Amino acid sequence: MPLNPPLTDWQGRWAWIIGASTGIGRATAAALHERGARVIVSARDANALGAFVGTHPGCHALPLDVTDADAVAQAVQSVHALAGQVPALVVYCAGHYRPVGARDFDLAEMQRHLAVNYSGALYLLQGLLPRMLAARQGHLSLVGSVAGYRGLPLSLAYGPTKAALNNLAESLYLDLHPQGLGVSIVNPGFVDTPLTAQNGFKMPALITPEEAARAMLAGWARGRFEMNFPRRFTAWMRLLRCLPDAWYFAAVRRTTGA
Repeated sequence: MPLNPPLTDWQGRWAWIIGASTGIGRATAAALHERGARVIVSARDANALGAFVGTHPGCHALPLDVTDADAVAQAVQSVHALAGQVPALVVYCAGHYRPVGARDFDLAEMQRHLAVNYSGALYLLQGLLPRMLAARQGHLSLVGSVAGYRGLPLSLAYGPTKAALNNLAESLYLDLHPQGLGVSIVNPGFVDTPLTAQNGFKMPALITPEEAARAMLAGWARGRFEMNFPRRFTAWMRLLRCLPDAWYFAAVRRTTGA
């Protein structure tokens, strides 16, 4: 049974992808464009957005720093003015990642993760939610990570922000679903992006951004609340959430050597 109104026919429908300069966001924007959506792409890198629009006719570039609350508010207004309505889909895919452990605790780095991965989503909600509720239409999708399921080594800065997005999505769903609005959370495993390129270990079940985008579109089409992929990896991560603490910590130490 679908938990959200399925999103299947993209022809002529508006989609706003925030964090679309590289990786999953860019691949998702390209996949939606290929299916006929009218796509607005946002990120800090205006040159990357311009290059994307140049090869995807009909798309619109809207440079944006999600850590700037006023800029996000203005962007919401600009998107509404351009589309003339609330987009059918808004994807918050902006992300920041650096491996951080307790021995190299860096408050500035922790706060940078918080600003990009979580606070930016709150700035988006401030402007977007009233419009969605007034129009009684739209779907908001937050891109989290399986790193948000439970604590992991070197994920001291990244993991908590993704855990917050998961909790936020669940709370939003409970509030907005009765209003006919869509909410989903995307929890990828390892995807080959500039962010994961920083990892100094072999990443199991590594997939391409294009594979991730296809999984996301399939999830939206089926009306899913959570999309996690690749399932051969994320199924184990979901199972680990259910283990008693002692078993979980032992399993992680044995697997990672931490």
